[in-house]
Amino acid sequence: MPLGTVAAIAQANTENRTTNLNIIAKVYQEYVLHKSTYVYIEQQKLLIALVCFECFNEMWKFLILFLFIGQTFTALVPKAVHRHLNDRIVGGQPTNISNFPWQVSLQRSGTHFCGGAVYNEYVIVTAAHCVQGIEISTLKIRAGSTEWYEGGVLIEADDYKIHENYNAETMINDIAVIHLKSSLTLGTTIKSIPLANKNPVDGVPAVVSGWGTTFYGSPDLSATLQYVDLYTISHETCASSAYAYGNDIKKNMFCAYSPGKDACQGDAGGPLVSEGLLVGIASWGYGCALPDYPGVYTDIAELNSWIASSSF
Repeated sequence: MPLGTVAAIAQANTENRTTNLNIIAKVYQEYVLHKSTYVYIEQQKLLIALVCFECFNEMWKFLILFLFIGQTFTALVPKAVHRHLNDRIVGGQPTNISNFPWQVSLQRSGTHFCGGAVYNEYVIVTAAHCVQGIEISTLKIRAGSTEWYEGGVLIEADDYKIHENYNAETMINDIAVIHLKSSLTLGTTIKSIPLANKNPVDGVPAVVSGWGTTFYGSPDLSATLQYVDLYTISHETCASSAYAYGNDIKKNMFCAYSPGKDACQGDAGGPLVSEGLLVGIASWGYGCALPDYPGVYTDIAELNSWIASSSF
């Protein structure tokens, strides 16, 4: 896509969690709207914010802000007023990759933008919105390192598959698998993780990890892998009046939350693990660590057969 061409669609009440881009979350009473749209740029890193100045019924007015801040980069404009761009851990702690050896970093142009989980030595599980529209030749995976920018192994991706019923507007079926050009060597710092086969219920301890930002709207990734302890919230409870999402919680989604703790920008696609099983993939949320808006995850138990059958 040439410089100056922006493809974006306004949508209320959604925001996926992917990194590559600073988003102005709120300017007085003006809200940034996001859309999972890739903008390809030759020489500069481009920040794009779509600010809604008037939202009335079906009528929208936007100000598109451009800020050039670096070298070659592909920016992802995520998608809505209250589901944030790539998550980073809020309220968490630094850790070592040996404690989360299934965690990987998805990278383009030398920059982390999403997380993923090792399914086997050739396959990574991540969120569909992380890879939608990406040229496969630009995608690499770093595994086996506590830092996203060095160490471990950096392997090129060979192909990826997005769930055929993924919907970027509702975020339903936000799941994808990536096939690697060469195999991972499993060991202390790189391990596969088994998939859950039971839907999450309320109040079960879980942990999410990643290199995302440590607070909502931060421009900076965490250099070191972070983790945070959460509790699962069932699909039914998260969609109920106990929380503010309501009908936005679709089939194959559940939530996780602990006061002051959450995934945030840059953690999208990363693993939520409970009792040694991959129970969720970080998908979307309203802001980070807000009481009425827990993080929303793709339910692995609902999609484990798809993962198995789609793993090339």
